[in-house]
Amino acid sequence: MNNEQQSQEELLENESAIIDGLLRAYEDNKAETKEVNIKRKGVTLFSFKVQPVPEEKYDEIQDKATKFKNNKGIKVPVETDYPKMRAMLIYEATTKEDRARLWDNKKYWEATGALTGIHLIEKVLRAGEKSAVVQVIDEFSGYMLEAEDMLKNSLEQEGK
Repeated sequence: MNNEQQSQEELLENESAIIDGLLRAYEDNKAETKEVNIKRKGVTLFSFKVQPVPEEKYDEIQDKATKFKNNKGIKVPVETDYPKMRAMLIYEATTKEDRARLWDNKKYWEATGALTGIHLIEKVLRAGEKSAVVQVIDEFSGYMLEAEDMLKNSLEQEGK
């Protein structure tokens, strides 16, 4: 038996485990949440749950927060409004239930003069708080994984 045939046989033997792993990863993306607590002076003011954000949504949010100019038929980014981008990302990552409870709550809009859920985030959260929440979202979405960590995880799995 040559190496190619052996590799194909090993792949077939592991196929159900691979499919199972892919499906679990897919379900984790949909179901996993983390709670974020907004604290000031040691007191929790409120909390909400966030979930991972798909890469396409990250790109869409960045495009919405970026001004472009047309340079000979090519869209060239000019300036990105990072505070707006962070607020949009927090809004998108917040679970639907918490988004409705907090960011889309018209009573809170009236009390703060906010016009949208994203505007409420901009008004309520301080710059550092937004940055910290985005860091949680980034880590949760897998953006903070280093190649070294992935390799370490891979080696740990092989050792089992």
